[in-house]
Amino acid sequence: MSKNRREFLKASLLGSAAVAAGLPKLSSAGEKMSKTKALDLLILGGTGFIGPHMVREALRRGHSVTLFNRGRTNNKLFPDLESIKGDRGGDLEGLANRHWDAVVDNSGYMPQYVQNSTRTLSPNIGHYLFISSISAYESFAEAIDENAPLATMEDENAQEFSWDYYGALKVRCEQRAAEEMGDDRLTVLRPTYICGPGDHTDRFTYWPVRTKQGEEMLWAGTPDSEIQIIDVRDLAKFVVDCVERRTAGTYNMVTPVGSYTMGNLLEDSQAVLAATVDPVWVDDAFVEEQNAEAQGALPIWHPSTGPYAHVSSVSGERARAAGLENRPVRETIRDLMTWWDTLPEERITNAGFGMTAEREAELIAAWKAANA
Repeated sequence: MSKNRREFLKASLLGSAAVAAGLPKLSSAGEKMSKTKALDLLILGGTGFIGPHMVREALRRGHSVTLFNRGRTNNKLFPDLESIKGDRGGDLEGLANRHWDAVVDNSGYMPQYVQNSTRTLSPNIGHYLFISSISAYESFAEAIDENAPLATMEDENAQEFSWDYYGALKVRCEQRAAEEMGDDRLTVLRPTYICGPGDHTDRFTYWPVRTKQGEEMLWAGTPDSEIQIIDVRDLAKFVVDCVERRTAGTYNMVTPVGSYTMGNLLEDSQAVLAATVDPVWVDDAFVEEQNAEAQGALPIWHPSTGPYAHVSSVSGERARAAGLENRPVRETIRDLMTWWDTLPEERITNAGFGMTAEREAELIAAWKAANA
C-alpha cells in the first residue's frame, strides 16, 4: 500500500471518529506526526469522555490502538479498531498472553481491578500509564505538589466503589499498579477538573453555557478567585508523549498556579460567545450561609478558606518540565460549545451541574436584599 493511501485511510478513520463523537474534525492526520517508532497501544476504556481523545491523538501520530472495555458505551465510535470485550471485574481473558508496547488505563477506580489488569499485563508490556486524580491528595488546606500527603480511608479493603472515598481509592489504585509494574515502568497522572469537547460532567461547561443565556448571572467569590482546569486534549497529548518517551513518575495535570481566575472565565466566555451578562459577585460567607455550593451548583469554584481553599493551587511544574502545554482557555470554550450545540435537547436540559434558573434568581434576590 502506498504512503499516500495509508495517510488517506488514517485521515478517514480520524475524521469518522471525530464526527461520531461530535468533536471538531482534525485538519490533517499527518499534522505533527510522531517522530518515534510506531507503537502498539492498549487503552483500557477508550470510549467515554477522555478515552476517545487519547485514541485519536495516538492514531494521529501513527500508532496502533487496541481497546478493552465492556462494549456498553459508544461501542460504534471506532469501528476499524480492534476492540477486546471484557470486564475488569473478572473477565480479562482477552488480555492474557498479548503483547503491547504500552497500556493507558483511564478506567481504573477500584484497586483490585487495577491489580488484576496490571498483574495480567505486566509480563508482556513495556509501560503502564494510569489516570488518577488530584483527589488523591489528603488535603487542599495548603498549596501542594506531587509530594503532598495522600488520601486515606478507614476500610483499606473496601470492595465497593463510593464517591466518599474516590480519592483514597485512586491512591490504592496507584499503589497496586506500582506493586505490579515497578516505578520505572509506571506513569501516574493526576488531573484536576478535565474539560473540553465530550465532557459529560458539565462542571466547567456550566459557566459558558449559562453566560450564553445572558442577563443577570450569579458568580461566586471575586473576579480574582483562582481556578485550575485541564483541557482534555492537552491531557491526551501528554499521555501519548509519556508512552512514546517512556516517561515514568507522577505528574499533576493542571493549568499553572495563578494563571486563571473566575474573572478570566467570565471575560473569555463572553468574548468567545459574543454574549453579555450582568455579573452578580457573591462572597464566600454568602455562599456558605445560603448553602449555595450544594449539589454542584457552583462547580469548579471553591471558597478561599477551609479544606479546599487551595484546590486551585496545585503545582504542575513537574509536568510542564516534562512537556505539558496548556492551550488558551478561549480555545477550550470555543470547541466545547461547538460540541455542546450538537447535543440533543434532552441532554442539554438535564445537565449534571450548575443551578436552576429559579435557584439563581432566588440567590441574587437574597444577595441584593442583604446588601441594599
